[in-house]
Amino acid sequence: MIKQFLMNLLLCFIWIALTGSMYYLNFLFGFLLGFFILWIMNINETDQRYFYRVPKTAGFVLYFLYEMIVANIQVAYDVITPKYFFKPGIIRYPLNARTDFEINLLATIISLTPGTLILDISNDKSALYIHVMYLKDKDKFIAQLKNGFERRLLEIIR
Repeated sequence: MIKQFLMNLLLCFIWIALTGSMYYLNFLFGFLLGFFILWIMNINETDQRYFYRVPKTAGFVLYFLYEMIVANIQVAYDVITPKYFFKPGIIRYPLNARTDFEINLLATIISLTPGTLILDISNDKSALYIHVMYLKDKDKFIAQLKNGFERRLLEIIR
């Protein structure tokens, strides 16, 4: 999988060298063009993980940016208005992630969104304790994390 990624970057840089323009959109187009070329070349190979993970990674990044923007707007609105809308709470979040890497990455991503903070992890690594600024419904928040960040992250990692 690393071999395909490095080959994709090489094709991208070749595209940038041929066109002579170092812009983000040109880099993105070269990466997508290299991805398509590698996909066509490896269509009969048995290991197709790279070609499933790249679109899922792009989708995860877009989902994370969307959640980050929504959380920032919510916190900014609460700071600007004279009335406070936050309802803080601490929840116990049961984990599907099992390895230290998965748990650490999930905790970091959750903490990066404004309004949430990871407080602790249980001793058996089965749950995270999260401080939430806007906790209206505990079960809805847990379901949102399960179906959002954790599911998408585990699809990429595993």
